[in-house]
Amino acid sequence: MSGLFSPGSTDAPVTGATSDHAFLEALLAVESALARARAAVGMTPPDAAAAVTEVASDVGRFDVQGIASRAREGGNPVIPLVAALRSAVPGEAADHVHRGATSQDILDSALMLLSARALDLTLTDLARTERALARLASAHRDTVMPGRTLTQHAVPTTFGLKAAGWRSLVLDARDRLIDVRASLPAQLGGAAGTLASFRAEGAYGRGGEALTSAFASELGLCAPALPWHTLRTPVADLASALALTAGVHGKIAADVLTLSRTEIAELSEGEGGGSSAMPHKANPVRSTLVAAAARRAPGLAATLHASLVAEDERPAGAWHAEWEPLRDLLRLTGGAARDGAELAEGLRVHPDAMRENLALTGGAITSERVATELARVLGSAGAKELLADAASRARAEGRTLASVLAEEPALRDVDITALTDPTHCTGYAGELTDRALERR
Repeated sequence: MSGLFSPGSTDAPVTGATSDHAFLEALLAVESALARARAAVGMTPPDAAAAVTEVASDVGRFDVQGIASRAREGGNPVIPLVAALRSAVPGEAADHVHRGATSQDILDSALMLLSARALDLTLTDLARTERALARLASAHRDTVMPGRTLTQHAVPTTFGLKAAGWRSLVLDARDRLIDVRASLPAQLGGAAGTLASFRAEGAYGRGGEALTSAFASELGLCAPALPWHTLRTPVADLASALALTAGVHGKIAADVLTLSRTEIAELSEGEGGGSSAMPHKANPVRSTLVAAAARRAPGLAATLHASLVAEDERPAGAWHAEWEPLRDLLRLTGGAARDGAELAEGLRVHPDAMRENLALTGGAITSERVATELARVLGSAGAKELLADAASRARAEGRTLASVLAEEPALRDVDITALTDPTHCTGYAGELTDRALERR
């Protein structure tokens, strides 16, 4: 695929790691791992396992397009791949290809192997983003900006706290991806999840666990307690963590898109994209691509969660429905992580615009603090009444709240200028930023 419709993941490392070629390589790696695991527990001659491994390691000898075309006959690509592998492995060693396994064992294990590799790449980009956001939060710990609720100016906050909040979300995503990555299991159950063929061949250990453990170890995956042909918790957990990660990046992108609007201009991307019709524009392209990924991810995750409803010991359709959405979700999330890292590393902060925007309400953005302080002088009811009247007059006369309050005789001894200074109204924003940055 050329990627014309997927600029957010085109050329991202995760795209190469989940390509058809990479998937074929993973399928072959699983087949060879099975042969070596069987040899490790005495079920396959070591020289036969070595022969299978040697052939399977030469991915180029297998026609991925041909295998894809023949997959329709049996409903999955493992069946034609096994036939091709057996034909390529010399002598009696061919009898030990895929022995005792079912197609779902190989494909599920390959998808987990592919997912592990994709998650490693995504986690690398999350680390880049976390470091960049930590630097922004520290540098702008006390950079005051308007806090906005329901699209309107609310009370002052700091960009440091905003960046620290973004970083906290990235760390949440990182922790969930690490947990999922560490729990990705191999799949080995045989025709109906009983390991019957392996027991007939003399696999030893409780429930054939020696073979399962050897197989998982060969792949660098976890050994499952049970075959999970229709127990799809691993896929559902993976889908949830990926969708969360995409959503985390979407939140950051949404804030950047809002704050980089021409009329706000508090942020801008380091390298904006051009327009085909308007030469003056520098579009926030990284944020746009991340936002697009965040909107698609929940639907893909929903399909994977729907496949939890898998009937019998091997399902018809539920398992098959997972393959493409899982790859798409890995790619979308990995692409968003790549773009998110570039966005965070190149983000430009414009404190001057933040200060200008703080003045747009004529000081009304400080009304919460003003009301609290005036209550000490006038009582709650008196302060509320005076402040409401002053705010109304300020709006009607086009004046600042401070200039109107300065005319009130009852406030003669109050430092109105300091009281309505937005930089004095950020609460514990600095301390909250420091606390957030302590998290590792």
